[in-house]
Amino acid sequence: MSQRKFRRAQQKSGKPQSQPQPSPSTTHQPSVQALVWYKEEHWLTLKEMFVDGDMLPASFDDWLTRAEKMKKDAEAAGDAVIKVFIDPETFPGWCESKGLPMDSEARSQLAIEVAQAQSFSV
Repeated sequence: MSQRKFRRAQQKSGKPQSQPQPSPSTTHQPSVQALVWYKEEHWLTLKEMFVDGDMLPASFDDWLTRAEKMKKDAEAAGDAVIKVFIDPETFPGWCESKGLPMDSEARSQLAIEVAQAQSFSV
């Protein structure tokens, strides 16, 4: 989940940004990044469910390698990472309630909502 998508979602929801956007000349401001995460036992079911499942890596191991690298890079930059697991039992209903197709944008939106909820509950 990119910081840009997180900020865009905050702007759409009308919630104030917790940190000002840094200018390119300033140092990196630590932030919270919400990453969509999967459990291996759900991988094939979710790939079949998603309208863009063919765009995901062929195997769970391939996806996990990429996801772990993204997580490591974010943490190395000083960001906190929240793993947001997509559940094949609840995700379809969540998408339906939001009027969203089960695609990457919906997965990102769910991750943003979970991260926002966790940041306000701390």
